Amino acid sequence: MTIKEEAKRIIDLLPNEASFDDIIHALYITAKFHRGEHEIREGKGVDDNTAREILKSRI
Repeated sequence: MTIKEEAKRIIDLLPNEASFDDIIHALYITAKFHRGEHEIREGKGVDDNTAREILKSRI
């Protein structure tokens, strides 16, 4: 599926009352999700325990 087709699919899943902000938000979240998946496949991700430690150190 092309990026354009994926964008159309995401927009079609939103309710008819969706605003431009809703559409932009849905597309942004999806793009970030796909980017994260790609980074994980490249070995750039961290495991759960490491992520929890990072989050704890920032609180």
